[in-house]
Amino acid sequence: MPTRSQVARLSHVSRPRVAPSACLGAAITVALHASAAVAVAASAHDIDQKVDAAIERFHAEIGGADGFTQSAKGILVFPSVVKAGFGIGGEYGTGALRIAGKTADYYSTTAASVGFQIGAQTKTIILCFMTDAALASFRKSHGWEIGVDGSVVIVDAGAGGSLDTTTAPSPVTGFVFGQSGLMANISLEGAKITKIRPE
Repeated sequence: MPTRSQVARLSHVSRPRVAPSACLGAAITVALHASAAVAVAASAHDIDQKVDAAIERFHAEIGGADGFTQSAKGILVFPSVVKAGFGIGGEYGTGALRIAGKTADYYSTTAASVGFQIGAQTKTIILCFMTDAALASFRKSHGWEIGVDGSVVIVDAGAGGSLDTTTAPSPVTGFVFGQSGLMANISLEGAKITKIRPE
């Protein structure tokens, strides 16, 4: 029969230590899967209708937005990106890439966020590809991650709440809407965009 000291040593050995980073990574993965699971699968028709509405809102609320989208070689629109979770959350949304006013492909976006948050939040994301090279690089990628495969500069608004197409800050320029209009001081870094095939 083992002594108390031997049992204590065995008990200590049988408890493997898990690195905090591994716990965090697992939690983020769970949050992303949960976020995607709660999203209702949308048809191509549904996505296109919501994309149309998002573009109309963009043009109606921001001066110069229509000229900006017309100058872009392509625009990627995610009408409703939902962030959900407590502490560690996930984001998920579906959208479409428009080239010359027509849908070229459909995409999803996923991201994880760490920080204090309660409940669900919804936002609209519009990415404008201002050069042929930027658009081509995005379309040939297999899972495009912002901040890794390409940089996106987020614009809140210019002076007087209008946009100037002659001073696009980046080959890929982004706009993020909340309930109260364009959101400032926000980053999309780490968001992953993947092509999908909705029905």
